[in-house]
Amino acid sequence: MRKLPLVLSAALLCGTAADALASKPASDRGDEVILHAWSWSLDTIANNMKTIADAGYNYVQTSPVQACYVGEDGGMALFSKPGDSVKGKWYYYYQPTDWTIGNYMLGTRDDFKAMCDSAFKYGVKVLVDVLPNHTAVDHSKVLPGLDNAVGGHKNLFHAAGHTPIRDYNDRRECTTGEMGGLPDVNTENPDFQYYYLQYVNDLINLGARGFRYDTAKHIGLPSDPVDAKAERNNFWDIATGREAVKGLSLLMPDSLYIYGEVLQDRNVKEKEYSEYIDVTASNYGHALRHALEKGAGSPQELIDWNNPAGADKIVTWVESHDTYCNQHESAGLTDQQIRAAWVFLTSRQGGRPLFFSRPEGSTRENYWGTNRIGNRGNAEFYHPEVVAANKFRHAMAGLTESIAFSQNGAVGEVARGNAGVALVNFSSDKQKATLPCPLPDGEYTDAVHGTSFKVAKGNLSGTLAPLATYILYAK
Repeated sequence: MRKLPLVLSAALLCGTAADALASKPASDRGDEVILHAWSWSLDTIANNMKTIADAGYNYVQTSPVQACYVGEDGGMALFSKPGDSVKGKWYYYYQPTDWTIGNYMLGTRDDFKAMCDSAFKYGVKVLVDVLPNHTAVDHSKVLPGLDNAVGGHKNLFHAAGHTPIRDYNDRRECTTGEMGGLPDVNTENPDFQYYYLQYVNDLINLGARGFRYDTAKHIGLPSDPVDAKAERNNFWDIATGREAVKGLSLLMPDSLYIYGEVLQDRNVKEKEYSEYIDVTASNYGHALRHALEKGAGSPQELIDWNNPAGADKIVTWVESHDTYCNQHESAGLTDQQIRAAWVFLTSRQGGRPLFFSRPEGSTRENYWGTNRIGNRGNAEFYHPEVVAANKFRHAMAGLTESIAFSQNGAVGEVARGNAGVALVNFSSDKQKATLPCPLPDGEYTDAVHGTSFKVAKGNLSGTLAPLATYILYAK
């Protein structure tokens, strides 16, 4: 007996998430797409803004732009080892020395303004990676202006801010202790909140329209233990505009998109964080990468977003800069594999997809490529399959999804209402597939490759090339 393909719809997801998604207008459901222009300089982003817009991205996310630790004599390599001819580390811009705009790695305050002006011209919104949680490992490099603003250097840090976190399941340690050698800032100090908010408002005045909060899960929630130096955990109320501090409030809070790095690894309160900001669906990214490694997906893995925050409060990705750079968890996946998973992810209803721009010239043998901070990433962010998925997402805004897999799991199908279908071959082998399909009967030509598919009596059939993707629109 011929086995039927596996099929599930959004209605079979976690009920609350699906219901919430269905009840909200398209503009609230995250049908937008983010490009993470990782380690691109501000002028590089500005010079590529038209391409970014034409590729269907609504947001471009910068790397951190605040003053930062100057390491290895200001070397501009993405990564170097002792003895290398080049020097530098990408993560130095994640080590703040002050919260003012401009650093040696990415550009000046004027460069930031010019980038935002370019973004406005092309209808792209700027997201800035911000990180109030910690300072540079060498906190002696903190600039005097910051120390003075917070009432002296010792007031910049939590009571346990120089004590390493040993138990990440302990929320007090997680939110007040030193992570990876990075001293933990007293984010509940009103003087720090005021100083930090001035920085954020300056970014907004220059054109920023959203923020990505690095290490967000290390900044306490109201329900978390309160540091000995604080009265209550109110940072997120300040950062999202619910409260003012010393008479200063977040500018235009209702016009900003804000999400945080709330990785789903240990003792994480995704739901409570999502009451303030959107959160990262890191477990779903892991599931996608697992499907790529197997060459097959399944409803059990790839339908449920696996995040209690719900489909309308998550940022989704195939990979992030952390999965690429830290132990190179995802760097071994080919660009073709990443594209395949991106099309599946981005075609779906819910979430807000983020495309990580890999380094220029990167290969599986050379993860760092040309190894230069400031350069544009490789050409994958505007590959025709990636662009087609971005535009399919926009075209399908507000339409419910149904998802089907071939019996062997190699082929996945995302249908949006009866208006369009995205097909993905997760396998490195050619696949013939027959799948249930809501499109009207007829012959269909894929929008990217010109490949033909047939729909008859509610079933779609055709042949898919290895790791290829296809976009079909109803006639």
